[in-house]
Amino acid sequence: MPGYLGPVKPLVTPGVYAPQDDTNLLAGALSEEPLHAGADVLDVGTGTGALALQAARRGTRVTAVDLSWRAVCTARVNSWLTGLPLHVRQGNLFAPVRGRRFDLILSNPPYVPAPAARPPRHGAARAWDAGGDGRLVVDRICREAPALLRPGGVLLLVHSALSDPDRTLGHLHGAGMKAAVTRRRHIAFGPVLRSRADWLRGRGLMSAAAGKEELVVVRAELPF
Repeated sequence: MPGYLGPVKPLVTPGVYAPQDDTNLLAGALSEEPLHAGADVLDVGTGTGALALQAARRGTRVTAVDLSWRAVCTARVNSWLTGLPLHVRQGNLFAPVRGRRFDLILSNPPYVPAPAARPPRHGAARAWDAGGDGRLVVDRICREAPALLRPGGVLLLVHSALSDPDRTLGHLHGAGMKAAVTRRRHIAFGPVLRSRADWLRGRGLMSAAAGKEELVVVRAELPF
């Protein structure tokens, strides 16, 4: 198993989600997966392609998907700059890869609870806003990812404790997967959470004393 090299440092372009603490947490989990050369990896919501590139430098075949054309172009540029091959597709979650199967699926999806019931259609907030409970995209991943995994395949998913990891585990267990939280990290609130702290407290999603956000990585494996 390779040592943890950290995520590739990619070029970040305006309007594309820059790698942050959640990216680093998922990168650490990725480094622990015993991937064989030539394994098929899918990175959903790739952004700059940082995680996809980390998988590619281990000799895997990586498909990266993002809804944002800016992100798609940025990931393609980062693939060229690093010399690490990625197959980058534009589309909504798993739509571009229907019918395929993967050994590993990575996702750092939008997961921040937001006052608007529907996610934004444009702008940078598409990378984090995910409806009133933060689960608009996470729930879709839990429903759809198992069908895209080969037997023994793994889903690595990062999101906030504000968006209910127990519910994530319940959905994945219900799909017949072995699932657990494998990594946790507490981080200071960023500008988005600071700006909606009163709303989160009013919804009962955050205590009055809370000053940090907990991030979690969920690992789910499809049995043979």
